[in-house]
Amino acid sequence: MYDIEILSLYEYRMRMKAYQLSSIDKEYDMHKQAWLNFVVQSTKEQGKKQVPVYTKFKDFFDYDERIKEINGTQIKRLSKRQKRMAHLAAGVNGRGERI
Repeated sequence: MYDIEILSLYEYRMRMKAYQLSSIDKEYDMHKQAWLNFVVQSTKEQGKKQVPVYTKFKDFFDYDERIKEINGTQIKRLSKRQKRMAHLAAGVNGRGERI
């Protein structure tokens, strides 16, 4: 209780804002979970019967692929235009603001 009594009005408002933002994050997570539950139960028509869109968990979420993305082991291929723009940017950075 003492900690609350010594807060300035600004600190109180910031803590309340942080709490409200945290609550919104929790709501987002709940809604995302509900959406994923809906998506994973989706079906498609195959002939005359309905079959699941995702037959294996890996089809729905590839854990190893996501780990590779985070670790940066997948090298993104640059298009010719992206390479040219990077080269131009490196030139500009090396010589100052002149082109």
